[in-house]
Amino acid sequence: MKNEIVEIALISTGGTIEKRYDEVEGTLVNRESMVKHNVLDKLRSPYSHIHLRSILSKDSLYFTSEDRQLLLETILEEFALGRKVVVLHGTDTMSLSAHYVHDHLDGVKFPLVFTGAMKPLGFVDSDAFQNVTEALMAVKILDPGVYISFHNKVFTVPGVEKNPEKRTFEEV
Repeated sequence: MKNEIVEIALISTGGTIEKRYDEVEGTLVNRESMVKHNVLDKLRSPYSHIHLRSILSKDSLYFTSEDRQLLLETILEEFALGRKVVVLHGTDTMSLSAHYVHDHLDGVKFPLVFTGAMKPLGFVDSDAFQNVTEALMAVKILDPGVYISFHNKVFTVPGVEKNPEKRTFEEV
């Protein structure tokens, strides 16, 4: 359909992409989502309704099986509303969570795209803005399935993992 509005759920779980510098402690921490102000408010997206939903605010190294189950349940809720889904996730365990969700979905009727960043959104040389905008576009054009969108490439899950030496993802 011409000019169809696509409903997209953007689920934030924290990770590097959402870290901010705490001036008091001198550390990078996960708190509330920064994506609305630093990305969504800067985009022109008249053909998309993007629904931001923060369910966790933690480094993915500390994800538990309960966190992955919560993520799966949230994705299923969004699918039930007819929404395509983008998940913001820490890169350290993103492929683990993507594989978990893939293995526990009973058929996928919509595209589901995971993305994150190697450097936090607030850093001048961050890859976060690029990765989020590319994932938002990818979720609109991909067939139903589970994917990781990172550094201008889309990977199909299963079969992808982080390569820490190259600071990106690759097919395995």
